Amino acid sequence: MPELRKDPIIARWVIIAVERGKRPTDFVSPSTHRKKSGFCPFCPGNEYTTPPEIMAFRAPDTKPNTPGWTLRVMPNKFPALQIHGVLDKKGEGIFDRMNGIGAHEVIVETPDHHLSLSTMSLKGVENVLWASYLRLSDLKKDQRFKYVLIFKNEGEAAGASLEHTHTQLIALPIVPRLVKDEIDSSRQYYDLKDRCVFCDVINQELEDGKRMIYESNKYVAIAPFAARAPFETWILPKTHESNFNPPGKSFSDLADILQRVLKQMDKILDLPPYNFVLHTSPFYDEVNEHYHWHFEIMPKLTKIAGFEWGSGFYINPTPPEEAAKFMREAKI
Repeated sequence: MPELRKDPIIARWVIIAVERGKRPTDFVSPSTHRKKSGFCPFCPGNEYTTPPEIMAFRAPDTKPNTPGWTLRVMPNKFPALQIHGVLDKKGEGIFDRMNGIGAHEVIVETPDHHLSLSTMSLKGVENVLWASYLRLSDLKKDQRFKYVLIFKNEGEAAGASLEHTHTQLIALPIVPRLVKDEIDSSRQYYDLKDRCVFCDVINQELEDGKRMIYESNKYVAIAPFAARAPFETWILPKTHESNFNPPGKSFSDLADILQRVLKQMDKILDLPPYNFVLHTSPFYDEVNEHYHWHFEIMPKLTKIAGFEWGSGFYINPTPPEEAAKFMREAKI
C-alpha cells in the first residue's frame, strides 16, 4: 500500500508509491556522458570568452584569465541578479519589490572537459569545496546579502546549459523560502525539545540503519525518510554544525563522502543528471543550536507534473530504504 510520509524537518508530506516501486534499472533518463562536441568556453585557452576571473587555483607562474589553472571562478555571463546597484525596496499597495541585486558566479571545477565530480581526483573535489567556502566567506562581507545558495546542475535534464562540469552560486538579499522554512521548523523543534532536529534525525538513522548509505568519521549520507524523489541523498556532519565551514581547516573527509555518493549514483543509475544544493545558516545567524548545514543531492529520474504542482506533494516510486540498500551495495 502507498504511504504518506511527513518530513520531520520541514513538515512536508510526500507519497511513497510502493506499488509503483522502481529499481535503478527501471529509470530511463538522459545520461551525462561527456562528448566535447563544439566550442566550450570553460576549456583552457578560451578564458577570453568568459568574464574576468574572480579567483583561481593556478600555477604561480601563470597569469589571470590564461591557461594554467586547476579551478576557476568567474561571474556568470548571463547572471540572474546584478552585482552593482542598491536594493531600493519599495511598496506598491500590498505588493513589495526591490531591485534585482545579488551575485551570480560559476565555479569551473576542472580544466578537463571529460571529468566530473565523481571522476576527478579527490583533491579536485576538495578544491571545489574550498572555492565554495572562500566565495561564500567573501560575499558575506557585502551588507546587501543575507544568503548564498551554492548549487550544481549536472546534465541538460538537470538544467545545465554547458556540459563542462561546474558549480554555481547566487548571493541573495533575502533568505530563500525553502531554507527559511527549514530554519523556522528547526527552531520550533529546538524550542520544544532543546535539541537540534537534524541531530536527532542523524542519531536515529545511525541506530536504525535502513536509510543509511555511508558513514565516515565526520559525515553521514542518508536517504531521507520522506524522500521527494528516487535516490534523494543528504550529506550531513555527524556533530552539530550550523554553518558550512572546514572542520580542522580541512575538507578532505567531506570531499571523500561527496565523491563516494556521486560514484554510487553513477554506478547504479548510469551517470544520471542531478542537482545538488548546499543549505547553511544565513549570514545574520550563522552560529546557532537549532540548524544544521547539509548537502541535498537529487538525481533527475522523475518529472514534476500537475499533481505535484497543484498539491505540493511529491510522489516517489522508490522507497528510500530500497534506494539506500542499492546505494550501499554499489561496487565503486
